[in-house]
Amino acid sequence: MDLGLKDRVYVVTGATRGLGYATARELTADGAKVVLTGRDEGRAAEAAKALGPNAVGVAADNSDPAAAGRLIATARERFGRFDGILVSVGGPAPGFVADNTDEQWTASFESVFLGAVRLARAASAELGEGGVIGFVLSGSVHEPIPGLTISNGLRPGLAGFAKSLSDELGPRGIRVLGLLPARIDTDRVRELDALSGDAEAARAANEGRIPLRRYGTPEEFGRTAAFVLSPAASYLTGIMLPVDGGARHGF
Repeated sequence: MDLGLKDRVYVVTGATRGLGYATARELTADGAKVVLTGRDEGRAAEAAKALGPNAVGVAADNSDPAAAGRLIATARERFGRFDGILVSVGGPAPGFVADNTDEQWTASFESVFLGAVRLARAASAELGEGGVIGFVLSGSVHEPIPGLTISNGLRPGLAGFAKSLSDELGPRGIRVLGLLPARIDTDRVRELDALSGDAEAARAANEGRIPLRRYGTPEEFGRTAAFVLSPAASYLTGIMLPVDGGARHGF
């Protein structure tokens, strides 16, 4: 199946590792060109080098108000066009209600929520018909995850923003959607398992609650993301798509 990705140009934030990198890899493998970001300039350059000539790495922090304009300008300058963005960011600090400080909430709001809003707002002003804005969210959009209180507070609100944006941009032919990963085998998820004191036991318990009885791979997430960002998914908008092996038991 031809996804129609050849020569299309995307910005993928938080893409030096994990889900963002997996998505950038699948996009470039199918012919797209990618501006990928990370907070560390060296890591962003290394990630882009690993993907080949159709990727460029840029040091950027999602919480920086100037980042959005700079990234879109880079896409146009390096590759001549701009077709979409996937907003991904490292997860907020873990903790329960009593554990998280005001400073952690504020920092997470700036990077996870407001940063994503700014990026999407800038993208919406630059995209034309056929453009797409995607958000990497979390299964916590539908069901709170114990020990991730900040994520539980911010991700559902960002999903609501994405849904509102899809209604506003739909008449212009621009799609907006969210991806809801659960237990994908990334460094972030391994770190969360380790917080229990017994990472192997935590993983086994989590896998037992997943109908497919295993964690997903970054590649599986990346392929899903590449599809929904592609022209092949041209009639999908306003959706929040779980990528979780069936872990969400509701409809």
